[in-house]
Amino acid sequence: MAVAAAVGATEVTVVGLSPNKAVVQIDGGAPRTLSIGQKTAEGVVLVSIDRGDAVFDIAGRRRTLKLGQQHATSNGPGAASVTLSADTRGHFVVDGQINGGAVRFIVDTGATVVAMSSADAQRLRINYRNGEVGYMNTANGMAPAWRVKLDTVRVGDITVNGVDAVVMENQSMPVLLGMSFLNRTNMRREGQVMILTKRF
Repeated sequence: MAVAAAVGATEVTVVGLSPNKAVVQIDGGAPRTLSIGQKTAEGVVLVSIDRGDAVFDIAGRRRTLKLGQQHATSNGPGAASVTLSADTRGHFVVDGQINGGAVRFIVDTGATVVAMSSADAQRLRINYRNGEVGYMNTANGMAPAWRVKLDTVRVGDITVNGVDAVVMENQSMPVLLGMSFLNRTNMRREGQVMILTKRF
């Protein structure tokens, strides 16, 4: 996971982790190994490593970064943006929030709206059964689906309010970040990297 901070837009990508060290790329440079407490010339400090997560101080802000994902934010002037990198299967996976609850999204430009299972909706305390019910075609045939409107969807520094979504009954599925969120960003694909910038 990578984070781009303000002033010079420092980008930190974790490419390896051990109990006391992290291998990082900074601004796309050569990988280097940081020990806990070590500070780079760019002002990046490795604070701690816990259960596969590395905690950094980047430009005065604490960031928890995972291995194998990229997540970039900008706290400088201009529109909020987030940078994602594809995983080994070519999927763009990113941690975010729905109505303040933590979720892991898979970016799906083929999904009209944000979509989730009823189990995720219950965990997020979304009263989806008050929504309009319909049916959607799935791999297991037709399944009931409820249309709901999410108060907030957040990915990185991008927060979008009033996002249309569907909840699929009893479907074992990831949370899909569909076009009801993505349409409110400018999407730019550069090889294995996707950059989202908030439009409105």
